[in-house]
Amino acid sequence: MEKIKDLAKIIDHTNIKKGAKKEDILKTCQQAKKYGFRGVCVRLEWVKLVSKELKGTPIKTIALIDPPIGDSPHQKRIKMCQRAKKDGADELDVVMNIVNAKHERWEKILKDLKEICKILPTKVIIGSGYLTDKEIIKASQIAKKAGAFCVKTATEKDPLEHRELKEKFYHLKLMKKAAPGLLIKASGGIRNLKDAKEAIKAGADIIGTSSGVKIIKELKRKK
Repeated sequence: MEKIKDLAKIIDHTNIKKGAKKEDILKTCQQAKKYGFRGVCVRLEWVKLVSKELKGTPIKTIALIDPPIGDSPHQKRIKMCQRAKKDGADELDVVMNIVNAKHERWEKILKDLKEICKILPTKVIIGSGYLTDKEIIKASQIAKKAGAFCVKTATEKDPLEHRELKEKFYHLKLMKKAAPGLLIKASGGIRNLKDAKEAIKAGADIIGTSSGVKIIKELKRKK
């Protein structure tokens, strides 16, 4: 499988811990450079540092926006995204307003995401663990309609975080079918090579994980 051979190039190396310190973020950046990961995904407050550390490399600086359920007011969300751009982000990983999704306020979600997608290339996090199959399909379609280039399963505090990944992999298939042409990002609970392979098999184009180093080391041992 081609994606397995170039696995590092599809991993967004992630450090979104609330208690992360500067040295932790710097270590994440160093690992990304050493292993050639696709990007480094961090909270908004670390974007400027990451952008500086990754300057001159092809590795993308990715800002996580409005975790865990995307329920900040629209204008606040816009300001977060604008700050991310100003601080040097290349991409946004934006949590869709999951409360609005559960109340089927799809037009409101679409309007919010359309504005955000104009700021920087955007992955929309739909929080698939909170949603029914029908809602996952609709959310994926909305992400595509809004102008996102990628739809992503989850971020912190996802209800499926501590359960088997099988359900998330099923969600990936739903997302892929619902939004043809969009990239699919799998995240939350992918901690080893076996998980990564299963995610790719289910349709993932990008993998978001804090276990990138462990996964690549496992891959090298298999060769």
